[in-house]
Amino acid sequence: MAAEAVAAVEIHGALARLRRATGLPVAFGGLVEPGRPRIRISELSGTVTPALRALAVTSGNGLGGKAVALARPCAVTDYSRSRQISHEYDVPVAAEGLCSVVAVPVVVRRQVRGVLYGALRTAQPLGDRTLGAAVAAARDVEQALVVREEARGLLAAARLAEPDAAGPGPGAAWEQVREAHAALRALAPRITDPGLRADLLAACGLLAAPRPAGGVSLAPRELDVLSWVAAGATNAAVAERLGLRPETVKGYLRSAMRKLGTHTRGEAVTAARRAGLLP
Repeated sequence: MAAEAVAAVEIHGALARLRRATGLPVAFGGLVEPGRPRIRISELSGTVTPALRALAVTSGNGLGGKAVALARPCAVTDYSRSRQISHEYDVPVAAEGLCSVVAVPVVVRRQVRGVLYGALRTAQPLGDRTLGAAVAAARDVEQALVVREEARGLLAAARLAEPDAAGPGPGAAWEQVREAHAALRALAPRITDPGLRADLLAACGLLAAPRPAGGVSLAPRELDVLSWVAAGATNAAVAERLGLRPETVKGYLRSAMRKLGTHTRGEAVTAARRAGLLP
């Protein structure tokens, strides 16, 4: 699926969650067009007219354009009368009957990638709960996009490394793959979307060699720890990366070594690679 299509799917899901969490009657959003300082409204939830569909909102104009330009959430209680925004889009907003509106940018690596809107058909303050839910929905989209892009980068790096039949060779390219593999495994437990988490772990699994039937199996946290050890991290660094205590890291490492039948960290990493557990 193309990156733009993936992002659109994530935005659509976030809008549905936003409406469920807040009771807002209308939510909509879209992506920043590549190479242009504007967003295109593509995803609608709860609308009753086509007035907003495919609307192009230029950075700095209207509420969404202001959110794009400032890279922060913006809200108005009465859109058509607000002095805080410009009014290039009053006609489609009025056609949909919207009054109170919040716009939250989706920011990935300091770049605005899209905007989520939530709206009421009455002129009343949206409240902190609604604003917080809108921000949380945008953060969900941001996290999903970051993870998917990291996974694509991981697989691309794996292809560049070009392991041969005897297994991956040394070199900077493959070491980058191993570091990325460890970082993504560390990120996976923090992903709330089970489908996205499964996709990420599947992408990590593609980097390892095929596992022999009846081979050694490690617990997820044991594999997380060993991934960072393979990337050259100390126990203290692993603990910081994974949000664990150093003693806990040592316990997972000892357990992994016991299962692999090894006595040192280096032997454990080598055995895990031979077992197809690590790239």
